[in-house]
Amino acid sequence: MTQSKQPHNVLEDLLTELGVPHTYDYTAQRLSGMAFQTWFGLSKLLKEYGVGAKAYNLSDKNEIASLTPPFIADTKAGEVIVTKISPDYVCYLTQGVEEEAAKDEFLEAWSGKVMLVFPTKDSMEPDFHKHERLAFLMKAKRWVLAACFIFLFLYLFIVTGLYRSVWNYFLAAINIGGLYFTYLLVQKSLKIHNPAADRVCGVLQAGGCDSILETKASKFFGLFGWSEVGFTYFSVSLITMLLLPSMLPWLALCNLCCLPFTVWSIWYQRFRAHKWCTLCVCVQCSLWLLFFSYLFGGYIREAFPISWNFVALGAGYLGVLLGINALMPLVENKTSEEGGSE
Repeated sequence: MTQSKQPHNVLEDLLTELGVPHTYDYTAQRLSGMAFQTWFGLSKLLKEYGVGAKAYNLSDKNEIASLTPPFIADTKAGEVIVTKISPDYVCYLTQGVEEEAAKDEFLEAWSGKVMLVFPTKDSMEPDFHKHERLAFLMKAKRWVLAACFIFLFLYLFIVTGLYRSVWNYFLAAINIGGLYFTYLLVQKSLKIHNPAADRVCGVLQAGGCDSILETKASKFFGLFGWSEVGFTYFSVSLITMLLLPSMLPWLALCNLCCLPFTVWSIWYQRFRAHKWCTLCVCVQCSLWLLFFSYLFGGYIREAFPISWNFVALGAGYLGVLLGINALMPLVENKTSEEGGSE
């Protein structure tokens, strides 16, 4: 019986394939708190769901054709959940990702160890209906929170008169887009797995975002991550625009000050790192789109002569940046603790 640590989502994937009613949060919590991070521990946990399990070590790998999926198989790359077997290929899940391999190739990678599972019509998560209601309420809270933010955004956009200029629509949309991209970058820098971030990062070059974030150039003065700076910039710009639209000329001036960084960033990725960070490129494009929106909206020419409003705005950016920078180690430590406890 293999003693290797189970992927965090193996129980969720297995129960889904078996059609056993369960909730994601409870299942993830039970797996992370599993006393024995082994197949033995997993089999004990499956019993709570009314699913029997037994491990075998098959000496004849061709016996796999007689097994009924889904079941867990131990391979050179780790544990996978076999979902389908045909004469020519094997389909399986590895950390939630569906993959397919030629049968001969799979048999070569497979150690011969399997865990067969035996659900019944009564198999179900303990207190499933209670957990299901709780999961619904938690999801409803997120939807209500999102609805509140959308309402507040629309309310401020209207009462401040921002709706009168088409360029303000562009400014708001681009700031929201930039905020999303930098949010994904912050998660990347904290090693928080996000499938959306991985999909975006793979557009220009697979692994490019991770490579760039590992370089010294990803830090501003060696103190602040550029992801933190970007998140600060777009969040403060959006909030200032909605609450103090009179500051738009000085927001435009701040944007103008950011443009040399975009040139350096593209140059660095192309000629020094020889890697492309798709999220970083999206951020640079957002800054230039903001520039043209400020330009055609007439805000740049209104920024001169420079007043104390510009200084106050700079202080706002700096204050939020220092706050985010102070929170980052706390979030990073919490993420590390959660990862270590799995």
